[in-house]
Amino acid sequence: MSPNDDELARADKPFVVPSATLAFDAPLRWLELGWRDFRKASALSVQFGLVIWLLSVVVSVMAWHFGSLVLFLALLSGFVFLAPLLAVGLYSVPRAHEEGKPPSARRALRLMQRVLSQAGVFALVQVVILMIWSRSGMVLNALFMVERGEWDVVLQFLTVGSAIGAVFASLTFALTVFSLPMIADRDVDMVTACVSSINAVLRNKRVALLWALLIATLTFVALVTLGLGLVVVMPWLGYAAWHGYRETLDASEWPKMSA
Repeated sequence: MSPNDDELARADKPFVVPSATLAFDAPLRWLELGWRDFRKASALSVQFGLVIWLLSVVVSVMAWHFGSLVLFLALLSGFVFLAPLLAVGLYSVPRAHEEGKPPSARRALRLMQRVLSQAGVFALVQVVILMIWSRSGMVLNALFMVERGEWDVVLQFLTVGSAIGAVFASLTFALTVFSLPMIADRDVDMVTACVSSINAVLRNKRVALLWALLIATLTFVALVTLGLGLVVVMPWLGYAAWHGYRETLDASEWPKMSA
């Protein structure tokens, strides 16, 4: 297919991928399927989990040791770029199981290389969101000058701050939840994937809320074990997210991403 033919083929496709209407308990099924994938590829899953845990430890320790906000933001920006690539690597495991092929680190690396440019676009969007989020926090601190004993001001600060944080967290979740698995599965641009993810979340608000709560709960449990729980929880959630995407979005009109 020539470049012109490829552009015409893309132009014929809808801007938003069709989304299913999900049952409320769908996230529980995704977790069950994700755990099945974890057990079928336990060695590879633990390797992925160890990489994620080590990266989180490096970012945290260096930021704490040097105590520099600039360094922390630089490390965080790097982690934001690596995170989607690691997620795509995780998605290669349940994808391989669906195709009846053995998952492997080599297959995961090939898939990560193929989505490198799209992951870069996603990371850029996330960095912009983080910068705006950080700036809004600075503005909030300037607006609420808390003095000792002014508990009403403290309460207002916490209320407004929590509301702003919830908005940014919700936006990040809606952008991410189905878009990253989609770029690991189909040859689709990141903008279409993100818009389709947001549309699917808006069509399934209650299900998306349950899924977000489950992710937050499992991540919290992993963190209270000094982060060691991430070794299991992160691959498990990654596999579950893949099954969530497969059940939610019908991306059959887009060509399959080779791996």
